[in-house]
Amino acid sequence: MRKSIITSLTILAFSCNTSNKENKDTIETIKPEKVAIPVLNLEQANRLAQLPLHCMDTEYPNKLGQTLGSDADLLSPKTLHPAFYGCFDWHSSVHGHWSLVRLLKTFPEIDHAEAIKERLLKSISKENILTEVAFFEGEHNKSFERTYGWAWLLKLAEELHTWDAPVARELETNLQPLTDLIIEKYIKFLPKLNYPLRVGTHTNTAFGLSFAYDYAQTLQNESLKMAIIKRAKYFFLNDKDCPMSWEPSGSDFLSPCLEEAALMKRLLPTEGFKAWLEVFLPQLKNDGFTLEVGLVSDRTDGQLVHLDGVNFSRAWCLNNIAEGLPEYKHLNNIANQHINYSLPSVVGDSYEGGHWLGSFAIYALSSVKNE
Repeated sequence: MRKSIITSLTILAFSCNTSNKENKDTIETIKPEKVAIPVLNLEQANRLAQLPLHCMDTEYPNKLGQTLGSDADLLSPKTLHPAFYGCFDWHSSVHGHWSLVRLLKTFPEIDHAEAIKERLLKSISKENILTEVAFFEGEHNKSFERTYGWAWLLKLAEELHTWDAPVARELETNLQPLTDLIIEKYIKFLPKLNYPLRVGTHTNTAFGLSFAYDYAQTLQNESLKMAIIKRAKYFFLNDKDCPMSWEPSGSDFLSPCLEEAALMKRLLPTEGFKAWLEVFLPQLKNDGFTLEVGLVSDRTDGQLVHLDGVNFSRAWCLNNIAEGLPEYKHLNNIANQHINYSLPSVVGDSYEGGHWLGSFAIYALSSVKNE
């Protein structure tokens, strides 16, 4: 009798395990539904341009993020940062300027193109940029905007460099002293950083290195490029099993796992990257892989609306990872899903998201691959 019971339990356990495995395999082979491919066209460009145009001269509210050395440092945002004082904080102002440059470059026929160029020239003047440089060189703010704002400044410089227009040459020349200073800061800082910051917000190391690498690659700055490659490989080359299920945190606007993968895609040869990714994020190769969008509960909350940002940044990372790798093509659909969730709310919503999300939307839309 006892032997019969044990045999029955063994058969039942085997049956359950087999059933669970069949169910697991069935779930994994169900491919996500195809979603509409978002498009950055002239209509969308005119819509998104309104966001930086609205905020680039809006001085208050403002989050300065400076360290005060004395009462003498208590100056207005426009006095401290005559180039980049609007859009609530310095980095948002910088990537708001990037947004306008990208849109002008991509859509020369955009509404009010000449007026936008004049506004850019007014902000990024020689005098204003020298004042910005002086702030960064101050005793108490040497680490100001490290490395998120640094990264966006180099992305702006890269965008100007690749824009074939007379106004771009003037803007690039005016910006150059600050560009050079940020490059110098990167090269000095990276050897001192013993551990990467694996967070979903401004100080994320992989994000900061990705945009800086793009600049170095485009402008063939070998010193910056080699500094990034050396440190990134030291930080990330042996990583494995990144915990995507832990993402996102409540106020993330970057994905620590995907930002790292997108950086290593830039740095490694194709076969080396594929081998690395299968260890780091093996689930991405499964064409049944799904990823829930970051759900925003309140877009008037400056922290909670960050999750719209995580949707856009996830999208550009996924598209970057999939580019040139047919076995990862299914990630493009997940990227489109993330963009489609957040894009309708970017324009016409609260200032908490409006002062910065346009740039994320533009960069994400620019990464979209038409099938």
